[in-house]
Amino acid sequence: MGFYLARVVYLLEKEFNGGMKIVNKTLSSGLRVVLVPQKDAVTATMLTLVGVGSNKETKRQNGLSHFLEHVCFKGTLKRPSAKQINEEFEQIGAITNAFTSDEYTGYYAKGHPRHIEKLVEMVGDVVINATIPDVEVAKEKGVIIEELNMYEDMPQAKVMETLSALLYGDTPAGRSIGGTKETVRSFTRADIVRYKSTHYTTENTVVAVVGAFDEKTVMSAIKKTFAAFPKGEKGAYPKVSASTRTETVSAIAKPIDQTHIAIGFPTVPLGHKDGPALSLLATILGGGMSSQLFHMLREELGVAYYVRAEQDPHSTHGEFTITAGIDTKRVAEVLIAIIRVLKERKTALVPATELSKAREYNIGMLGMGLEATDMVAGFYASQLLLTGKIRTPEMVAKEYMKVTPEDIARVAKGIFTAKRARLSIVGPTIATDEFEALLKDL
Repeated sequence: MGFYLARVVYLLEKEFNGGMKIVNKTLSSGLRVVLVPQKDAVTATMLTLVGVGSNKETKRQNGLSHFLEHVCFKGTLKRPSAKQINEEFEQIGAITNAFTSDEYTGYYAKGHPRHIEKLVEMVGDVVINATIPDVEVAKEKGVIIEELNMYEDMPQAKVMETLSALLYGDTPAGRSIGGTKETVRSFTRADIVRYKSTHYTTENTVVAVVGAFDEKTVMSAIKKTFAAFPKGEKGAYPKVSASTRTETVSAIAKPIDQTHIAIGFPTVPLGHKDGPALSLLATILGGGMSSQLFHMLREELGVAYYVRAEQDPHSTHGEFTITAGIDTKRVAEVLIAIIRVLKERKTALVPATELSKAREYNIGMLGMGLEATDMVAGFYASQLLLTGKIRTPEMVAKEYMKVTPEDIARVAKGIFTAKRARLSIVGPTIATDEFEALLKDL
């Protein structure tokens, strides 16, 4: 690795770890617990992460994971209304929320460390003891349909949803996390209760607590709160494969002033050896304001405000995406320019200075992303849930340090091909035939 890189890694270990203790324990019930005590933290976060999301849904169930997340907050046996739940959190100066992804559903609360036992009990109550009243199910259908309408009116969200359908077709990975209006309207209380009993189980859940707290006290609170949580197996996500459809371009016409594009390529899952190289490739292309695509499209051509490139890994698959909001009259010009840069990355080694900058950028962004207790909780809980392992920030940094210019060219050559490329467009003017021809130049 060389003295310089070894020295950098040593310094990163000191910076990231700083003597931090990480407790990773599986209880006798099968519930996995991650504790990260931070004695100087001014907040504490309790996160419960359940291993179910849209990728475990059938077509008829599409959106059910998200719907369940909403109605869990509508009342428990101890706190029979949403108003009471919200008031109790706010009375101790805490915030609470939840989220649903393709692979997990999370419930969390964040507040002053002196209330951590209360946060553990309250989040656990919502997850375990939700009553899911019929009247609330009926009302929440309207709320979620309006949420779907909101995303329909957000072209940046719509273009990514359409890209997923192109990449994965009529499979769970190709469908919207929120479902459709038709599926949402069809859900019954019985559907929701049955789905919850199947997936909300000890072995399919990780609890993470981060912040200033006493380890024994918090562990005792978790054991007490989750004693009533039903046992059950984790269950694997179905393996996701790239779509076999021949369609390469999808366009949605909307009366907006800007055209949004998303180019996607299927890649590798979490834990794959090429993950670090793909992450650095994304940074080189569109990870910052000096990245190649950002500089070219915004600073040189003056054609875009936002430009991004990302490597997004999941437990069984992954995708590399490039997104931009651009001048409607110059879409073809932009695509030609992007394709030219992608081809260059396949054939020319990235300069050592550019790779070094990408390493430092990724490491810096990781560090800044883990400054808050809720982000630290998500960082460790998601890894443990999806891979069964925990990688510390210093371990991630070491992986970045091992990536070479040859690795960047190799992974670029492997993914940037006309056969693998998919293009989603949302904008006022659409000409798909022209864009399909441009993709073939990859």
